Amino acid sequence: MTRTRIEGLLAAFPKLMNTGKQHTFVETESVRYVYQPMEKLYMVLITTKNSNILEDLETLRLFSRVIPEYCRALEENEISEHCFDLIFAFDEIVALGYRENVNLAQIRTFTEMDSHEEKVFRAVRETQEREAKAEMRRKAKELQQARRDAERQGKKAPGFGGFGSSAVSGGSTAAMITETIIETDKPKVAPAPARPSGPSKALKLGAKGKEVDNFVDKLKSEGETIMSSNIGKRTSEATKVHAPPINMESVHMKIEEKITLTCGRDGGLQNMELHGMIMLRISDDKFGRIRLHVENEDKKGVQLQTHPNVDKKLFTAESLIGLKNPEKSFPVNSDVGVLKWRLQTTEESFIPLTINCWPSESGNGCDVNIEYELQEDNLELNDVVITIPLPSGVGAPVIGEIDGEYRHDSRRNTLEWCLPVIDAKNKSGSLEFSIPGQPNDFFPVQVSFISKKNYCNIQVTKVTQVDGNSPVRFSTETTFLVDKYEIL
Repeated sequence: MTRTRIEGLLAAFPKLMNTGKQHTFVETESVRYVYQPMEKLYMVLITTKNSNILEDLETLRLFSRVIPEYCRALEENEISEHCFDLIFAFDEIVALGYRENVNLAQIRTFTEMDSHEEKVFRAVRETQEREAKAEMRRKAKELQQARRDAERQGKKAPGFGGFGSSAVSGGSTAAMITETIIETDKPKVAPAPARPSGPSKALKLGAKGKEVDNFVDKLKSEGETIMSSNIGKRTSEATKVHAPPINMESVHMKIEEKITLTCGRDGGLQNMELHGMIMLRISDDKFGRIRLHVENEDKKGVQLQTHPNVDKKLFTAESLIGLKNPEKSFPVNSDVGVLKWRLQTTEESFIPLTINCWPSESGNGCDVNIEYELQEDNLELNDVVITIPLPSGVGAPVIGEIDGEYRHDSRRNTLEWCLPVIDAKNKSGSLEFSIPGQPNDFFPVQVSFISKKNYCNIQVTKVTQVDGNSPVRFSTETTFLVDKYEIL
């Protein structure tokens, strides 16, 4: 078939289709259109008139089930964005005009092209690379040790292969390479050796990255828009990018708490562990000799521990954090942990945010009801994401009622329930959805959030100087975040 013929058939379809009737096919003199409405779009299958319409309908259903695997929403822009993924998946269903005997799971396997031999090859190659790097570090240390021994004995450093240059040049080249390689192992940065005169044939580390940067700069100068990728960034780096700037005083404190919590699906707290710490950072040496006034209103029974250099008796008696030797100063321009605390419990009333997930089997699969409730009214949780696993190969869930928003990730087979804020005014909410599956398919439920209020009510209320007890301006940054929070 020519392209003009195909375009003509597709252009004729909207004119032939009659929305007032309940038919799923339209026939002309030469072809049959079998179609299925999908929200605002139509999935259309064009066949010959003598084809088996029952097989065509089954093929059409398989086509329509493939689309939610790649597209979060049945909208034109979403289809266009994933057009190549859909074409590859469609190609597995129909080959040379005939239906292939495949199901949804096989299509996913074929398109991902998962190969056991490739995994083995990559594992072997990674092992070889690690061994080569270890051998390189060992050789580098040997070369550097030999150079040090030669300098200690007053001899000329031996040339460790100068790529045709003199022995001294070779020694300097080896020193440049070895010091670059083992830089991470050395606590202090060694001064770089003098570069020999003449053309150096040493390896240029990082030259590839400069070539890429130059190429990108050329593209930008020609008017191209370059999209930077954040896929390889760690989560911590991503949060640093999006974190709002904080007005830091010369005395700045960072109060950070991390929670690890595991609950059972039928209720009951299996384990809850919370670790907190106060980090002190002083940027002006005139505020080095200070004391922190700590207010501890915790009623949950946390275990407190001060830094070894902090006066423990002073903290126990007056809740003041100061150095044992009041004549000494706190370190300047470095984060110092002065107080840390720990809470471990199985008391259910201590759970900050309870999650109740009720999957119940129905005729078409499972109806899932999930609800949350904030038990600590003084907390304000931001960017809350409750992640529910879903069965694979069954398409998108049908959402009933929801407080907040949701995202369906068809790649990872998860439903993310997103709530911007949970606080005393918005302390409970629920989500209902239906999807084919078994009750065990929807666990473990995972929760993530961040809060600017800490769980254990421990705060620094005042900072004073040791001499004269005069007050000092300070700033505080409080973070309460999740290390692991799941309902098994």
